[in-house]
Amino acid sequence: MAIEVNGNICETDDDGYLINLDDWTEDVANKLAETEDITMDEDRWAVVNFLREYYSDYQIAPAVKVLTKAIAKERGMDKKAASEYLYGLFPSGPALQACKIAGLPKPTGCV
Repeated sequence: MAIEVNGNICETDDDGYLINLDDWTEDVANKLAETEDITMDEDRWAVVNFLREYYSDYQIAPAVKVLTKAIAKERGMDKKAASEYLYGLFPSGPALQACKIAGLPKPTGCV
């Protein structure tokens, strides 16, 4: 599979995740978000940028638990509120959808 962004073809796996992580740009992220029926906004970009930074530091996407804890701390929420917030932004699952839009591999443990 593949998506076309600004005349460039970006290969994706069967689930729509980028095969070459270096293909990622903000325009690619917007196209991936579009395939998920997500409109990117400041809150979604904050999550995507957190995921990309985490991946850059650890070479793995964070578990939902780690993401939820980080967002709770950043937003001054309890973990339950942070989880609801994340699922509000990414209804099909914050790890799955947000990692896809961030151009990261499918998180381990996600089906």
